[in-house]
Amino acid sequence: MGQYNRIKEKYPDAILLFRVGDFYETFNQDAVITSKVLGIVLTKRANGAAAYMDLAGFPHHALDTYLPKLVKAGYRVAICDQLEDPKLTKTIVKRGVTEMITPGVTDNEKLLDHSSNNFLCAVHFDSQYY
Repeated sequence: MGQYNRIKEKYPDAILLFRVGDFYETFNQDAVITSKVLGIVLTKRANGAAAYMDLAGFPHHALDTYLPKLVKAGYRVAICDQLEDPKLTKTIVKRGVTEMITPGVTDNEKLLDHSSNNFLCAVHFDSQYY
C-alpha cells in the first residue's frame, strides 16, 4: 500500500483509480465514494498490521462505462496504470498517473454533454505583479 499512498498524496482531491492486474481499485474514502456513485460493492481489505481498509473496484475493460459516471457526478479522477509488464519484474510493478480527468478538462466524447457548454478558466498569478 506504500506505492498507492505515495501516489494518492500527489492527487488528494481526486479519486485515484489504481490499476491492479485486470482491475481498477479504489481505497478508503475514494472507495466509499466510488461504491456509492457507481453502485458497486464496497468491501474491506486487510492492510498488513494496520486496520482493514475500504475497497471498491471494477474490471479495467469497464472503465468507459464507469468513468463518465464519476466525472458527471463532479469528481476529478486520476487514472493510475501499470507502467511495466508485471511478468517482467520481480519487485512491485511501477505505476503512475497516466491521465487526469475533470468535469472541465476532457476530450473524451462519452464525458461531454453536447447540449450544454463546458467552460474552463485558467488564472496565473506572477509574483512580479502581485
